[in-house]
Amino acid sequence: MTHKSNVVEIYADGACKGNPGLGGWGAFLRFGSSEKDIFGGESSTTNNRMELRAVIEALLLLVRPCEVVVYTDSSYVQKGISEWIHGWKRNGWRTADKKPVKNDDLWRQLDSLVAKHQIEFRWVKGHAGNEGNERADALANQGVAAASGVVTPS
Repeated sequence: MTHKSNVVEIYADGACKGNPGLGGWGAFLRFGSSEKDIFGGESSTTNNRMELRAVIEALLLLVRPCEVVVYTDSSYVQKGISEWIHGWKRNGWRTADKKPVKNDDLWRQLDSLVAKHQIEFRWVKGHAGNEGNERADALANQGVAAASGVVTPS
C-alpha cells in the first residue's frame, strides 16, 4: 500500500451475520507511520448500518480538520455520500420516490463529520486481497464476535 504522509487513510468495513442480525464494524486508520485499529458491534443491525458506522467511528477519532481518503467496499456508502446525499438533503431526507431515507440518523451524522474534513471516498473490491480492506474486514468480524460475547484474541 502506498500512502502520503500528510493524508489520513481510513479503511472501513462492516459485517453482519444475518441481515438484520448480529453485526460488527471495523476500521484501520493510518497517518504517516501511525496506525490504529478500531472495532465494535451491535446485537441487532444491518450490514449497511455497520458499513456506515465504521466510517463514522473512524472520523470521530480525528481531532482537527484533515485531508482524508476513505476506502470502502460498500457501494452504498461510497455512492451515498458522494452522489445520493445531495438529493436526499434537497428533498428533506426523502428518496427520489418520496420515501424516508433508510439509516438517515447515520447519514446525517456522517454528513456532519464529512463537512469538517477534505475527504475523498474510494470504492475498493472486497475480499480481493487489498491489504487495508482485508484488515478492516477482520476488524469488523472482531466487532461481530465482541457483540456476540465471544472474545477473540487481537
